[in-house]
Amino acid sequence: MVRLTRAQQQERTRAAVLVAARAEFGERGYADAKVDRIAERAELTRGAVYSNFPSKRALYLAVLVGSIEHADAPVGSIEHADAPEAPSPPGLAEAMGAFARGWLERLPLAGDTPADGSLRLRSLAGVFDDEPGRTALAQVTRLEALLLALALESRLPHHTRCVRLAELVLTLLNGAGHLADTAPGFADPFDVARACEHLTGLDLADTWDPPHLPFVAPAQSVQDRWEPPAELPDQITGRRVGFDADGVLVVLGAGRLEAAEEAVRAARPGDQITVAVVTDDPAEIGRLVRLRVGDLTGCLRRVFEPEARPGFRLVLDDHATIASAVGLPDIGDATETAVRVQAGEIIARARGRGAAHAVATATSPDGAGT
Repeated sequence: MVRLTRAQQQERTRAAVLVAARAEFGERGYADAKVDRIAERAELTRGAVYSNFPSKRALYLAVLVGSIEHADAPVGSIEHADAPEAPSPPGLAEAMGAFARGWLERLPLAGDTPADGSLRLRSLAGVFDDEPGRTALAQVTRLEALLLALALESRLPHHTRCVRLAELVLTLLNGAGHLADTAPGFADPFDVARACEHLTGLDLADTWDPPHLPFVAPAQSVQDRWEPPAELPDQITGRRVGFDADGVLVVLGAGRLEAAEEAVRAARPGDQITVAVVTDDPAEIGRLVRLRVGDLTGCLRRVFEPEARPGFRLVLDDHATIASAVGLPDIGDATETAVRVQAGEIIARARGRGAAHAVATATSPDGAGT
């Protein structure tokens, strides 16, 4: 008889809990699901469930995260690996339509029960009714819009800002998802995808001019030793990345995710920008960010070729290893700190609102641009 290690036993317990939770949520929905029944389905105690997942919400989010398929197969005819000649990249409208069709594949099918349809949709209706959760959800949606916008901007000759367009498209798609959840069969997903294509023809007069940036204090020049943390998965590419190269590292709490754009827009040519998301609640807020970002980037990878995807790295710093490496003792929803690394040293630091912009525009100690 093979004896399992403690880690193997814990992994087996977690797997059993997730299987039971998927069945419970699929039958009864989030609101009516009970942790006691999940424990009974898994043939475990209630305490065994809570030792792995601190709340029903954390367990529901874990089920949703586990359901995400990061498929790199293209939607439509955008990429053909076996073709003798690579096809031309799709235009803005075509790319938007392909993205929308990929996103809409999650809509419930005709035979789905309401509860199972909500799981397929990865619905968060009624899950986050508290202020921290609502704030994090609003901020991660802004981050989603930035990721989609940067991919769309690669389709334009002068890289015109497309964040407002991305926000509008995500509003339409999430609205279609909400209707599919509450009034199934109301809208035709093909009509929704075509509408998303037509939205690219709107002139939204999108500009980048946040009023607070001119008043942000400059970054502090320092010469601190940089000890890079271990590799983490980049949520945009799906590959593990290291932190030993020169570049800008931005650490953001779940309430400041919109500041990622401040670093991206201020970046100089050749800058490697890494955004690390931290939270003091990895079981719930951390999984929320992982779910929504993983969901959206999975759609992006199916549509956009690698060189057209957002040009920064996004990592989830669940164990605060990056935060610790940059010298951040405490983390919270309002965390915003940034450093610039050059030749094995941290040469610039900033904390607080505007830190990402301040470090991205910082100069080296000798006054030269970095």
